Amino acid sequence: GSSGSEDEERPSTTAAAAAAQKREERLRKFRELHMKRNEARKLNHQEVVEEDKRLKLPANWEAKKARLEWQLKVEEKKKECAAKGEDYERVKLLEISAEDAERWERKRKRKNPDLGFSDYAAAQLRQYQRLTRQIKPDLEQYERLKEQYGEALYPTSDSLLHGTHVPSREGVDRMVADLEKQIEKREKYSRRRPYNDDADIDYINERNAKFNKKAERFYGKYTAEIKQNLERGTAV
Repeated sequence: GSSGSEDEERPSTTAAAAAAQKREERLRKFRELHMKRNEARKLNHQEVVEEDKRLKLPANWEAKKARLEWQLKVEEKKKECAAKGEDYERVKLLEISAEDAERWERKRKRKNPDLGFSDYAAAQLRQYQRLTRQIKPDLEQYERLKEQYGEALYPTSDSLLHGTHVPSREGVDRMVADLEKQIEKREKYSRRRPYNDDADIDYINERNAKFNKKAERFYGKYTAEIKQNLERGTAV
């Protein structure tokens, strides 16, 4: 009788242990899912914050940042080459592969350097790009400002730093010199010549007048006698 009761208790004990183990396994999986959910929520929040920061930055902020970082690397490379007594241009060319050089050359040949006048907005953009290419940034001053202001160096719409920057004397002098150079260059442009009332009218519109002037410039000496005969009425 006692052995029978022990046999009955053993399966019930085994079933209880299995149920407890199964319950513990479920609780472990639940805790893992809970931790993963919290981690995903935290990562999503970080992404939302970063995306909000990126949206508030200027449109060309990434390009400016990449260009400044590239210029810093170039300056560091130049200093390294100068310390070793090497020519930076030569070292730079040695690091360029033949495939890259050929691709850049093809791209340079395809690119039209002068697209001509299309509208005043495009002309203004070309003038802005031409002027900004002449600017040589002071990278040392940039590093000092970066250490001083940190992320505030690139203010957003929520920043309260607008109007606090005071330009240096050298920057103001450089701007004045550039403006005077532009004024001097603009004064050299040819002015539109006034209309001559006494000149013969041999055209029907302005485009035809320009064509006639070109024809006269290239073929006038050959047709001068024919014109004189036509005016005298002695042409055959």
